[in-house]
Amino acid sequence: MAEVSGSVLRLRRQLEYSHFQAEQYVKLLSQQSDGDRDLQEHRQRIQGLADETAQSLKRNVYQNYRQFIETAKEISYLEGEMYQLSHILTEQKGIMESVAQTLLHSDRAEAARELKAAFHEEAEEGKTRNLTTLLEKVEGCKNLLETPGRYLLYNGDLTEFDVDNMVLIQKVHTFLMNDCLLIATSLPNRRGMYKYDALYNLDDLAVVNVKENPPMKNMFKILMFPESRIFQAENAKIKKEWLDVLEETKKNKILIEKCKKEDVLCPSPLVDVSGNSNPQEKKAIKEEKEEKINLSFDWIQELPDNLDVCIAQRNFEGAVDLLAKLNGYLQDKPLTYSVQELRAKVDPRMRHLTDVLVFELSPDRSLRGGPKATRRAVSQLVRLGQSTKACGLFFQNRATAVHTAIRQLRIEGATLLYVHKLCNVFFTSLLETAKEFEMDFSGNNGCYSAFIVWSCSALKMFVDAFSKQVFDSKENLSTAAECVKVAKEHCKHLSEIGLDLTFILQAFLVKDLKAVLQSNKDIIIEATKHRNSEEMWRKMNLMTPEALGKLREEMQNCGVSNFEQYIGEDCWVNLSYTIVAFTKQIMFFLEEALKLYFPELHMVLLESLIEIILVAVQHVDYSLRCEQDFEKRGFIRQNASFLYDIVLPVVEKRFEEGVGKPAKQLQDLRSISRLVRVNPGTTSIV
Repeated sequence: MAEVSGSVLRLRRQLEYSHFQAEQYVKLLSQQSDGDRDLQEHRQRIQGLADETAQSLKRNVYQNYRQFIETAKEISYLEGEMYQLSHILTEQKGIMESVAQTLLHSDRAEAARELKAAFHEEAEEGKTRNLTTLLEKVEGCKNLLETPGRYLLYNGDLTEFDVDNMVLIQKVHTFLMNDCLLIATSLPNRRGMYKYDALYNLDDLAVVNVKENPPMKNMFKILMFPESRIFQAENAKIKKEWLDVLEETKKNKILIEKCKKEDVLCPSPLVDVSGNSNPQEKKAIKEEKEEKINLSFDWIQELPDNLDVCIAQRNFEGAVDLLAKLNGYLQDKPLTYSVQELRAKVDPRMRHLTDVLVFELSPDRSLRGGPKATRRAVSQLVRLGQSTKACGLFFQNRATAVHTAIRQLRIEGATLLYVHKLCNVFFTSLLETAKEFEMDFSGNNGCYSAFIVWSCSALKMFVDAFSKQVFDSKENLSTAAECVKVAKEHCKHLSEIGLDLTFILQAFLVKDLKAVLQSNKDIIIEATKHRNSEEMWRKMNLMTPEALGKLREEMQNCGVSNFEQYIGEDCWVNLSYTIVAFTKQIMFFLEEALKLYFPELHMVLLESLIEIILVAVQHVDYSLRCEQDFEKRGFIRQNASFLYDIVLPVVEKRFEEGVGKPAKQLQDLRSISRLVRVNPGTTSIV
């Protein structure tokens, strides 16, 4: 044992040597080993070292993770103390400044106010001059300068594409002002000059990021009811700048308008009639508004840091609880400067939390947990007010899971066995998805239409796999009918949750089912014609009672109840082999076709039956007119009577039972056939 431990220790030191050369080591080992057993033992020792190293690495990772969590908590606590210390210093500084300002002479205060007002006025004039200079290059927009307080924030070149087919339309230059967005087009033969195209109020437009789809990338869409326009930036950086500045400008505009409304509703009584106000009074007003909202609670001060910790620890529920608590506290509070500062810290963390939850629902993640694995991320996104995004990501995740399950399904040699497995996998997954959707989005009625659309697209995925195995492989009618029957039965089970996709399944399968009916009809017609060409009009001799009993049972299964009257002595049957074979074949075709039946296939099935029956009727009609032997004519008439009076009524009755209504075309066909039997020499069927 000690020898083994020593060899392992030497091996460890040898592998940990900084100048270790693997090729030389393997070459030397193969030269020194006595045989396969030595190499196997050496391999086991190396594998043991690898396992031990892996376990040690796991322990270190776990230990580092625990230390990271403890460090994060300690940092959060220290940051809270630093924030309190900073707050105390800020208060002390404010007190010192107020004392110093009180000691200053009133003339110096007035001069300072005048200087500040002049600086503000100069800044406003600079913004206006900047806007005037740029708009001089745009024809047809001089009236934009008539609005007081309007100034330019951002401008740049963009490329506009058609929203429907993504075809390049034109190059544009876009000007973003504090309250509107101006779009201008380049003038030909006039470099640096533009022509007015459109002007949109920021309150009436929405900006939407467009998903990257090479080569169409760096795009964003502007929505203005009832139209929309899509633009492409030069690169990703410029696109991000446009999105950020548009969003920030819209927020600032809303904030300014809200503050103006509050000033109108609550005018300050401390403003002098002459329009001059005391800075001390203004500060008192501001402090009075600030005192209305108490943000000094420990949980509010520590909330941004606690959000970071919760996200790092994947405690999504705790993070959402903190945000919900903050929103509940600030729900009825005015939007003061301190609240804006707090929101500026919280909003980026909320966006980061949303991004993490979106990643949790991405199809790139593991799909082994089924629909329940998405519940945690979906529920938190719904609580964050992102129901639409959660719904889309949920269905995208489930679509990938269904596609993966279908693709991994092993294709069996027996088609029916494969279809059973395919239906179990797909419809079970669809049922689980429906139940999970009902649990996650029970309060969001707007998402139910999205679930119906997703169910139809998922069913199309199922039908593609189903058709490829059943119809593309040219299976016979019996197998195809049984496979479709299995799929219909699984569809009916979905009605338990109020989801009926049977008519959608039929719409997807109607083309293939029509082709199957037409193909099998052609096969039966060809087989009937071949038998007719060899017809000798002789009675059937089944030779043995067993064969006769089997035929009697087959006729009963076909619905021919009075077959006994056509049975003679010594296993003879007073019918032609051609007529008996035709009876079995058409009844088999009808029974299998009825398994496939739905209203869209009514005329296809009916026309196929008529075409098959006409082949037999025309053959009997031709034989009656051409046969000269009196005895054979009597035998042909007997077969014609069996065909017209027994087989055709059975076909008509079974069709009516399977479809639910009688077929006038079959009744008319039987009437024509009766005329043939009565007067075969003068009647013919075309």
